[in-house]
Amino acid sequence: MFFAKAPFTGTSSVPSTPHLSGRDWILLIILSVIWGGSFFFAKIAVQQLPPLTVVLGRVGFGAVALILILLASGQALPRDLRLWRDFLVMGLLNNLVPFSLIFWGQLHIASGLASILNATTPLFTLILAQFLTDDDRITAPRLGGIALGFLGVALMIGPDALQGFSLNLGSELAILGAALSYGFAGIFGRRFRGLPPLLPATGQVTCSALLLLPVVCLVDRPWTLPMPGAMTWSSVFGLALLCTALAYVIFFRILRSAGPTNLALVTFLIPVSALLLGISILGEELASRHFGGMALIFAGLAVIDGRILARLRPKPA
Repeated sequence: MFFAKAPFTGTSSVPSTPHLSGRDWILLIILSVIWGGSFFFAKIAVQQLPPLTVVLGRVGFGAVALILILLASGQALPRDLRLWRDFLVMGLLNNLVPFSLIFWGQLHIASGLASILNATTPLFTLILAQFLTDDDRITAPRLGGIALGFLGVALMIGPDALQGFSLNLGSELAILGAALSYGFAGIFGRRFRGLPPLLPATGQVTCSALLLLPVVCLVDRPWTLPMPGAMTWSSVFGLALLCTALAYVIFFRILRSAGPTNLALVTFLIPVSALLLGISILGEELASRHFGGMALIFAGLAVIDGRILARLRPKPA
């Protein structure tokens, strides 16, 4: 079975919930900054290129970069067809399906509402992990922390994002479907934790590019489009090299050490990173709700991490 429960590999006979180490937290923040920056690259790229063509450029150039890095490091592409089958499934769950649903959904609803709906990813992942894994369980601190993080994302984006909610039910369900797909991807990707992170990153992105290539050729016919300018090319390469190649190596590194539920917390940090990048690069202003939203997000992450709360508890006499 694709989603058979993964065996617990710890030293204890009783499965325990994976925790984020200090290194994992640093990598999670770096990943959120990289993916937060993808909004800037995408905003520039789609001004001259259709969305699906931008996605193909992202995963296509990303795949080329990862293959070259893999070969330069002395590793070889695997020959195991079952492993490539798993890479194909991961590419569908983590790239092709959610990217397509999000792009289609954002044609009809505001990006703020899409961000709130996408922030349900940790909740879906937590529920799926409860039934599909043996060592990534629902706990009260996790559930409470995820609720705080979700409220923080909603507060940061503001009540205006909820205008038109339920008027475009199909689009809203599409974004929720993308979040659910990301949840399944996190669970499914656990099978790669015995591999160096570079290998599943390369396999997943390569399969995503091969799956998307015929679709883009049939729908967008990019060879008929005007040649994009230097800024567009720079944005596409930024999406490919930073937001895809580098990001997925970090993605699989966190997934291997901290598990899918902890990895999904990046969806809470991405709006914070995007907002701070907008302030520092574009000169955007910070409203009071942004401070409140970030405070809720960080409080939720602290609850999930548990170490701060453990220090605040009174020690037994």
